[in-house]
Parts: sequence; structure tokens; C-alpha cells
Amino acid sequence: MIRLIVFLVLAAGFIWFGSSVNLGKRTLFGHVRAIWATDEVQDLKQGVEQKAAPAVDRVKRGVKAGINAAKDDEGSGSTAGSDSGSGTAGGVGSGSAVVIRP
Repeated sequence: MIRLIVFLVLAAGFIWFGSSVNLGKRTLFGHVRAIWATDEVQDLKQGVEQKAAPAVDRVKRGVKAGINAAKDDEGSGSTAGSDSGSGTAGGVGSGSAVVIRP
């Protein structure tokens, strides 16, 4: 409980400092906002989006396939102990899990 109170006080102090104490012409949050708006950072953001797009698409497809597999298994009434032929416990996942049964 004391840890939580100390954390909240520190967070409130940081927010107060970052929004009200001038560090030169701007506050801390003003500097961060100004840096974030520069052309260099915008180029960096676009480059990261382009490089990460294939990985993001793979993750989205994997999550969607996992959700669809879970829905299909729910509809067929299979349980984690039954052999549904999917190779996963309860059919949750994208087929990369290994189930070892005694």
C-alpha cells in the first residue's frame, strides 16, 4: 500500500514538473512535443512503420487464425482432453503448440 502511494506521489510530481517547470523556452513536455514534430522523427516513424508492416500483418493473421480455430473448436464441442486432430490443447493457437499425452 505504501509502495502504491509513493509511486502515485512520484508520478504526480513528474507530471507537475513536466508540465509546469520551464527548461529554457519550453517545459519538458513542450520539448518532447517539439522534438516529435520534427521532420527527422517523422521520417523515423515512417521507416519503422514500413519495416514493421510485414511483422504486424503476420501477427494479425496469426491472431485471427487462432480466434477462428478457437471458435471452430467451441462449435464442435471439443475439450482440451479430447483428440480433435488439431495438435493443440483445446484447439487454441495457430498449430505451433505441441501436446504430449500419456
